Amino acid sequence: MAETTTTDARAGEPAGELAGELAALGVTGGTTLLVHASLHDTGLDADTLRTALLTALGPDGTLVVPAFTEENSDTSAAHFARIQGMTRRQAAAFRATMPAFDPLTTPCAAMGRLAESVRTAPGAVRSTHPQTSFAAIGRRAEELLAGHPLQSHLGEDSPLGALVAADARVLMVNVGFAACSAFHLAEYRIGAPLRSYHCVVKGPDNSARWVEYEDVNLDDSDFEAIGASFPWDLERKGQLGGTTARSFSIKDAVAHAESWMTEKRS
Repeated sequence: MAETTTTDARAGEPAGELAGELAALGVTGGTTLLVHASLHDTGLDADTLRTALLTALGPDGTLVVPAFTEENSDTSAAHFARIQGMTRRQAAAFRATMPAFDPLTTPCAAMGRLAESVRTAPGAVRSTHPQTSFAAIGRRAEELLAGHPLQSHLGEDSPLGALVAADARVLMVNVGFAACSAFHLAEYRIGAPLRSYHCVVKGPDNSARWVEYEDVNLDDSDFEAIGASFPWDLERKGQLGGTTARSFSIKDAVAHAESWMTEKRS
């Protein structure tokens, strides 16, 4: 990075400093890296951060981000927030015009600017789940995102499970453990309760159609508490472009969450 003319990721900060900060956080060549980031009020530029990450990972590395679209449903908190205050007729009309999920074009704005930057980058790959897709760039992108069954938002046979099998690392930039999607895999491992989901997808003729399926009742309400007890010696903390960042093994995160949930979730 230091030798390139890449635009600075933060005003006044040399690109070389960002590369050094990434190295200190364990982002090295050949790594498979899942990144959760909120760039709001950080001064970090999404496209430049994406370039810095890919440079640090090198040609053998893979950059992965959540490209979730919770709003593509009529059973999600995001949907209920959107129809709040509507009459029953208005809510039904809104539902009727909801666009079907398309992995090639549906934005993931709720996941932040970095996720959108990765999703829309040349050569990016995206998994096909209409609510919990992932986007990736790099050597293992297609392999990691190839399978994503409808009935497995974030289970063993989802890209999240593939990331654990690949011994990926997690990098969290300016976000707390509430955003740590790796913890969700532990819910599958402890046999968390199931619930019904509805979402809108493209049919064979490209028309929108609604599907219903059962999957784990995903619950991140205690993720901050789980993260608060994550062993300090299993993570690296530092700065990235003037904001806080931490990284850790995804296997360690899932194992810790599974132990915590087994003991403390009823």
